[in-house]
Parts: sequence; C-alpha cells; structure tokens
Amino acid sequence: MTLSSPSTALSDNDYVIVGLAHCFMKQDGDVVPVKILEPVPSAYFEALVKGVPTSYKTLYSLQLGELVKDKQPIVTNLPVDPKNVQFCEDFVERTLAAARTYQTRDDIQAKVPYGQSFSDVNFSSEKKRILNSTNNVTAEDNVKQHKYTHMTL
Repeated sequence: MTLSSPSTALSDNDYVIVGLAHCFMKQDGDVVPVKILEPVPSAYFEALVKGVPTSYKTLYSLQLGELVKDKQPIVTNLPVDPKNVQFCEDFVERTLAAARTYQTRDDIQAKVPYGQSFSDVNFSSEKKRILNSTNNVTAEDNVKQHKYTHMTL
C-alpha cells in the first residue's frame, strides 16, 4: 500500500507564520529577557487559537522568501526591529518545516491573511521559558525507597 503525499516543494511565495516569543536567558546568575523570532507550525497555531498559554505575544504571517534566502535567515521586511530580536536555534530548518505544514491549510491562511499580524493569543510569562537552562542531576535527586522494596517477603 502506498500513500500519496502532497507536494513538499517550497517556493519563496509559500505562506508561513512566525511568532515573537518573549523568553529569558540566564546570565551571571540573573534572568535576562530576550525576544526570539521563531516559526510556528500549523498544529501549534491551532492550539494557540484555542487558548493554550504561550510565550508569544504576536504572530505574523509572511512569505518564506521574506525570512530565508540562500539557506540563511534574513532580516528584511520583518515586522519587528531586527536589532532587538534574535532568530531561534535552527531557524532556517524550522521555518522550512513550518511552511510545509501550511501548504494544505487554506483555513489558517484565511484566518491570518498574508502580511497580517495575529495577537489574539493567551500570552503568559508565568512559566518562564529559559533558553539556556541546564538540568543538573545529583545524588540527592534519587528517590529514597523502603529497604523492603525489592525483596520477596
């Protein structure tokens, strides 16, 4: 049995949504706010429309050619000041993947037409999104078990 799949060829005119995320980074023991521009796949956009808390304040619908040129992120025609915004990690690959998710989603393209912004999201910074945090596991993290846990009585 073979499954037919839609065309995955991308062009500069393909639709994609990017979000301006308000994140944080640890620097010298302090937590510093940073703004990150990152692509939003169509499935996550649907969750955002339903009210899922997010670090995004605003989403922008753009064309792929306005974000990626020669496999490099570009800063022309961005709806935000590029001096105050950083691209997310693996921006190009993630943007290409997100653009593919919108190829068959005319309903989303109608909801946020090209060139428009969308800010009807549930922005929350209650759970801070820290980008460079590390999880250090120590011996104290082990769960203490009763001495008879692994014995047959």
